[in-house]
Parts: sequence; structure tokens; C-alpha cells
Amino acid sequence: MIPTQFGTETNIKLPLSFILYALFAFISSQLIILFSGQFVINGIFRTPSLWSAAHLLVLGWALMIAMGSMYQLVPVAFLTRIWSERFGFLQFAVSSVGITLLSIALYVFPSLILYGAVLSVIGILMFLFQMFMTMKQQVSKNILTAFVGSALFCLLLTILLGLLLALNMSTSAGLNHMFLLKSHILLGVTGWFTLLIFGFSYKMVPMFSLAHGFSMSISKWVLTFYLTGLVISIISFNNESYSLFQIGMLASTLGFATFSFHIYKILKTRLKKKLDKPFIFSILAIGIGLVIHISAAVLSLFPEHYSVYGILIYLYIYMWIIFSISGYLYKIVPFLWWTHRYSKLIGKTNVPTLKDMMNEKASVPIFAGFMIGSIGILLSYLLSNQIVFFLSQGIQSVATIFYCYRIFVVLRK
Repeated sequence: MIPTQFGTETNIKLPLSFILYALFAFISSQLIILFSGQFVINGIFRTPSLWSAAHLLVLGWALMIAMGSMYQLVPVAFLTRIWSERFGFLQFAVSSVGITLLSIALYVFPSLILYGAVLSVIGILMFLFQMFMTMKQQVSKNILTAFVGSALFCLLLTILLGLLLALNMSTSAGLNHMFLLKSHILLGVTGWFTLLIFGFSYKMVPMFSLAHGFSMSISKWVLTFYLTGLVISIISFNNESYSLFQIGMLASTLGFATFSFHIYKILKTRLKKKLDKPFIFSILAIGIGLVIHISAAVLSLFPEHYSVYGILIYLYIYMWIIFSISGYLYKIVPFLWWTHRYSKLIGKTNVPTLKDMMNEKASVPIFAGFMIGSIGILLSYLLSNQIVFFLSQGIQSVATIFYCYRIFVVLRK
């Protein structure tokens, strides 16, 4: 397979294919959760509908957004072209079919879970191969390479564990189900996504805030602490050791706290005093992620309350990972589309400004809806109140629909 271009620009159709699929998955996941309120407020998270919604949210939305964004950001960050765009389009087709089949199978056709899982795994392995071949071309490695490389390795382990889980569920292979499940969730949520957001935040935070002259020396401690926490936590799952799990949670929290402090230090060097509202939302997500990490570390001291981790995982996925991605994407898509449509027309005709592409005022009620909905869902769980849940998840679903609509509107300009 020969790379299809000589520059570092990526054919915009490739990242947009992933993004558009992800938007539909995002809406679908929220609507499924809306009609699964009785399970959420009762803390029953291992049900077909919620497993389906979780995979649509994590794989269909967050993973597909991450993959699409990497097709655009990796060439920019590493100054190297995507290895093969044709291979990328094939990978999108396999991944989208696999994730769709897996999500449907989890909900209504359990016998098809293995087929959906295998296709999803193949699609993600294709993506990992694409990124390996692309990053191999990078001339000078840096700390961003370490973060992205670590995240990709966590993704590889996540999908292999997921495949083993699917095999165990389909054939009763007798594997250690709880070890596989806990490790799968940990590596997928706090390994792959968090490390990836850490890495690209070091690129996007300075870019969106016009920060200059900051040191990157703290970032190596972020990576060291966080990876140490992941490794110790996985060992604790195998040994069923509460003390090791507590140490792992503490190390991960220390890594997240160090990252939060480093971002604060970077923002102090910014030239742009008034930050864009979607970007502020992504920064707010860092603070929320830190609070959730601290809560998880404290909760690890009380094994009798481990059932609460279900709602913490949901909040972590939504209020840290989804909030971060949503805020960044609200700025990235207008930039991508403006560059594609108008960058070559500058000086030849009147073109809209980048601010004209993004309706910043519309982002305020959308992100407020995300926040109100998430807090309301937490309250509904604590109060076991189904009415509060439906109101909160309804707000969140409406905000999701309008968020996706605003992204679609950008692509019509």
C-alpha cells in the first residue's frame, strides 16, 4: 500500500467520515440511555441496553472521533504524512460495520456479539497498523510521541481483552471474567482515552490559547505517574489485592493532578486573554476529571462501597472524556472545513473568517445542557428518582442533538 500524497495534509473526507459516523452514534447512545432509566437509578449497569449504549458512546462516538482526529492531527503534530489514505478509508468501513453490529448484538442478538467484536477488533488493529506505519516515519521523537504511543498500546491491550471477553461470553471458555472486564474498562477508559487527551492537549491548549515560552519538563512526570498507576491497578485485579488497587488509584490520581497543574502553568503564559467558550469547556473537563480521580482514590479506601464505581465510570466517560472531546471538536471541525473550503481562496475573493464558521453563542446552551444533564443524572442515581433521571437525560439528549446539528451546519458553509 503506497501513501497517496506527498504533503502532510490529509484528505478531509477521511477524518470527516469518522466524525459524521460518530455524531450518529452519539445521538443513538443518548436515546438508548434515556429509555434505560430504571437500570441506571438502581445501579444495574450490566444490562443489554446499557452495554449497547456504552459501546456506542465509547466506541462509536469517542473512539471514532479519536481515530478521525488522529488522521488529521498526527500529520500536523509529527510533521509526517498518513501512511495510506486508501487503507484509512477501508479501516473506516470495517470499524463502522463492526461497531454497529456489536452494539446491535449486545442489545438484541447476543449470538452475534463475537462477529461484531471480531470486526471491531480488525478495524482497530488496522488503525493501529496505520498509526504505527505513520509514526515510524517521524524524524524526531518527543514527549507527544510517548503519550500517543502509550495510548495506542493501551488501545491494543483493550481490544485484545475485549475479544477475550466476547469469546468467554459466547463459548464459556472459563477465563477470569472479572479480571478481563476490569482491565478492559481500565485500559480503555483511563489508558487509551486519557493518555491520548493528555498528549493532544499539550498541542491544542497552547494553540487555542496562544501560549508561549512554557516548559514541558513536567509532562514526563505526568506520563510516569499515570502509567505506574495503570500497571499497579491491573496487577491488583489479578491478585485481588485491595491494597495494591489503592496504590494504583493514588498513583493515577497523582498523574492526573500533575497534568492539571501543568495545563494551569501553560495557560498562565497565554497571550489570548479571552478564551473561546468551547475551549473553556474542555479546560473545565480537566478539573472535573481531577475531582472524579480523587473521588475514585478515596473510594478505594472503602471496599464495601465499590459498587459506586459504576456511576463514577459513567461520569468519567461523560464529564471528562466526552466533555473534552466535545469542546475540542467544536473548534476543530470549523478549522478543518474552513481550511478545506477557503484557504486557497484568500486574496482572490471574499471568504468568511474562522469565527464566522463557528457559532460560539450556540455552544453555551449546548454545553450547559451537557453539564446540567450529567449532574442531574448523578442526583437521580443518589436519590433513586426516575423522574429526575428522565428530565436530566432528556436535557442531555436534546443538547446532544443540537450539538451534532451545529457540527452539521458548519459543513454546509
